[in-house]
Amino acid sequence: MKNIPPKGWNSWDCYGTTVTEEIVRNNAEYMAKHLKKYGWEYIVVDIQWYEPTAVTHEYHPFTELCMDEYSRLIPAENRFPSSAGGKGFKPLADFVHSLGLKFGIHIMRGIPRQAVHRNTKILGTERTARMVAKSNSICFWNTDMYGVNPDAEGAREYYDSIFKLYAEWGVDFIKCDDIARELPHAESELIMISEALRGCGREMVFSISPGASLLDKAELYKTVCNMWRITDDFWDEWHALYNMFSYAEKWSIHSGNCHWPDADMLPIGSIRQDYNVNETTAFTHEEQRTMMTLWGIFRSPLMIGGEMTKFDDFTLNLVTNQDILRMNENSRNAHQVWRRVINGVEHVLWTANSKDGGHYFALFNIGNEDSEIKLDLSDLEIEGKIEATELWSGKTDIAENSVNISIKSHDAKAYYFKNI
Repeated sequence: MKNIPPKGWNSWDCYGTTVTEEIVRNNAEYMAKHLKKYGWEYIVVDIQWYEPTAVTHEYHPFTELCMDEYSRLIPAENRFPSSAGGKGFKPLADFVHSLGLKFGIHIMRGIPRQAVHRNTKILGTERTARMVAKSNSICFWNTDMYGVNPDAEGAREYYDSIFKLYAEWGVDFIKCDDIARELPHAESELIMISEALRGCGREMVFSISPGASLLDKAELYKTVCNMWRITDDFWDEWHALYNMFSYAEKWSIHSGNCHWPDADMLPIGSIRQDYNVNETTAFTHEEQRTMMTLWGIFRSPLMIGGEMTKFDDFTLNLVTNQDILRMNENSRNAHQVWRRVINGVEHVLWTANSKDGGHYFALFNIGNEDSEIKLDLSDLEIEGKIEATELWSGKTDIAENSVNISIKSHDAKAYYFKNI
């Protein structure tokens, strides 16, 4: 697995539970044509692809799900017609792979409740769904699953069987939900899921949700998965972006080799399409730059949430800025330097090393007024002259001792610099 945070698209922000095969194919084609050359590669189908009657971001409680004889959820054929005849997601994954991209799916922790109620079989064992379920372990916001009792005979066979199926389909990315913040009661189940994934014979990125993940479980997350959510669902609201600075500051020390704290998806472009409303993100252009800059230097995975085929020029340029994407791939030891009120306006300063040499710093204006500040380079422990290139504008300047920076409210400036 490459030691860079995954970059891709996830269907949740724009389609909730309702995404269809046609939509996935259209977005995959768009990514292949416009974004692949910038490193974007994952196409991820989010929650309830097995629910034939899904209509919005809301869930139908205790609804009938599509499931095979071995208690494994399978795609709803009315939404994913190529899955008919027991093919599952293999035809869709094959299509995504044919474009040079990778395919992912969302799953919920546990075993389907309807499998438990019907006491259906589990592949590879005489045990049944009812025998491995932990019926008092439930998700409070979705009724699809019971937890699995990791100590029960047949539990590992169940998880082995679903990852065997996903490997046969050609899945490259798993987003497992209802588990990241459910520790410690689901800790042994998380470990079992991770072991089953890693033993399935196919390399897959393993992402866990929802947040906020538990800071005291950071070392566990690093050993069992590649991504873990540091907040609950992140949407296009300034207060959520403002609060992300605190989350990122706490989690930054835990980003490392193939494991990344995940600041969640990028709600950009057209979102919430499941309500048949062409709703564009509420984030201003400045706020979107702030988001991309923070995700970039913090080294969060980058997952686009909007309908890509409706991108305008600003949104496309936002996600194809090679210097910002390079910072996301190359930053090391990123951390917050300070958070201060300067001339009545709140600012945040971050810095990071680059694995290719040189350094990054990013200045954020998180106040409600535009500002002009004189940044003392001693705050970054810099001595002598530097050549600094601002990554959004591409402008390069020589500085010594300090840098004068004008920055709009809710905006960000990001710099790559080296001593000269």
